[in-house]
Amino acid sequence: MSQPFDVAALAATYANKSPQDILKLAFEHFGDDLWISFSGAEDVVLVDMAWKLNKQVKVFSLDTGRLHPETYRFIDQVREQYNLPIEILSPDRAKLDPFVKEKGLFSFYKDGHGECCGIRKIEPLRRKLATVSAWATGQRRDQSPGTRSQVAALEIDSAFSTPERTLYKFNPLAQMTSEEVWGYIRMLELPYNSLHERGFISIGCEPCTRPVLPNQHEREGRWWWEESTQKECGLHAGNLITKA
Repeated sequence: MSQPFDVAALAATYANKSPQDILKLAFEHFGDDLWISFSGAEDVVLVDMAWKLNKQVKVFSLDTGRLHPETYRFIDQVREQYNLPIEILSPDRAKLDPFVKEKGLFSFYKDGHGECCGIRKIEPLRRKLATVSAWATGQRRDQSPGTRSQVAALEIDSAFSTPERTLYKFNPLAQMTSEEVWGYIRMLELPYNSLHERGFISIGCEPCTRPVLPNQHEREGRWWWEESTQKECGLHAGNLITKA
């Protein structure tokens, strides 16, 4: 399939550009077909930047059914603040119910988080991304040295593209550090997940997320029972593919 632009060349050109410049590029090429992925943690920075460029920006969030109550409240805060109809993606009950019936609610502690994330996250996301041409995420290189250190400003999504359809993925916050993200949040007094006030940094599903201790990396609060270089749920599986 022919590409509307040279991805590698643009990724190199925009490697040191601002998040806003990367978002402008995304909107320039994809307009209303660009969707923002809002995870319910500090991705409010991405939403804020995108909304300031396009008040009609489209946003979706994954509801696994296992999120913290604070996360659900935060999603609604963002919805109200920006007057955005955030699209909530839920698991397919036809796949989820048999899984829970067979393995219960905490099988991931024994056999890894891959199967549960596959049903609760990957399948709903794949269903959504099959209908769009491009999406933007809040991934940052400093989030996970083991899997995200090479995150590019722009890439072809190797995990969700198909032979018939190329999916483009923008990571406008790739260069931002956690400190810069929180400086932005505080400066503009943006809403944030109240779990951050209790030592949570990287926030996912309730059973798979815990606070971290001083000097621990944020990713140590996710899937702590598993090997660190595999700490991706599959939403950004391309990070692991790239490393292989």
